[in-house]
Amino acid sequence: MAMTIPSWRVTRVSFTTAEPAACSAFFREALGFEEFGIEERGGEAFGRLMGLSGARAQIRLLRLGQQEVELVAFAEKGRFYPPGGMSSDPWFQHIAIVVSDMQAAYTRLTARPGWTPISTSGPQRLPDSSGGVTAFKFRDPEGHPLELIAFPPGRTPKVWQGPHGADPCLGIDHSAIVVSSSAVSIAFYQQLGFRLAARSLNRGTEQEKLDAISGTEVEVTRLQHAGMDDPPQLELLCYRSPSARHSSTATGCSNDIATTRLLLDARPGIALAPVLAQLDMRLVSDGAVAVGGGRKAALLHDPDAHHLMLIS
Repeated sequence: MAMTIPSWRVTRVSFTTAEPAACSAFFREALGFEEFGIEERGGEAFGRLMGLSGARAQIRLLRLGQQEVELVAFAEKGRFYPPGGMSSDPWFQHIAIVVSDMQAAYTRLTARPGWTPISTSGPQRLPDSSGGVTAFKFRDPEGHPLELIAFPPGRTPKVWQGPHGADPCLGIDHSAIVVSSSAVSIAFYQQLGFRLAARSLNRGTEQEKLDAISGTEVEVTRLQHAGMDDPPQLELLCYRSPSARHSSTATGCSNDIATTRLLLDARPGIALAPVLAQLDMRLVSDGAVAVGGGRKAALLHDPDAHHLMLIS
């Protein structure tokens, strides 16, 4: 019988950036984040963890509400997003930012230069069968996909219910990743303790405008941390139409701008070695690496080459 793998939870989303100061300014000025720290990383252990010998990086730490992101700028920059990117690309991964007032958040965003829209015709109100949220997808100046979402009245999760401050952007609800098979990815993340929370098949005019893809049809699967419903959670996007394109970017290196990582934390005392052995996935890092404070971390790929950093 297979061992039971302890539950992990997403604690931070890690973006790779070429221009950390400019990227931080965009997140702060256009989306309401606050910067709360700058760290310098390097040395043998950091290189082993990131799978890049001799790697050095500056990391800027940002917070929106109770959720955190980090902007990692490697001294040796990798590849940018390939041109002509689509929402259905296998390397596509975004964070969904909850807003209390979509018009106010969208107006502030449009006043900031440098970003590019993904969605056409502005924010889209999806049908109730697709969750009923109002959403807008776009890319920051470096190409990282992002999304604003507003829940419909009466269907707002408790964590996002008031009272709120003056800023329309409240926090990060989830990170969404494109997958080639819902079943394969669900099985993989269940090994990490995630549980199936909701599923829908999104299609129609509103979804086409949201993704900027004619005839789009996507299976959306929401996963939650076992025993916890605190954000950020994880969503799987499996496009039935159009079929996924192929690119070397889909198996990116840690310093590629197109590489985004999910940092997953476990409670103290959980050993990484048996977890990595059961997952049987190709590691990015050189095994489990000591990261200080008596903790170890490992960087690996999920079934679709999205990067996960397990910290225990």
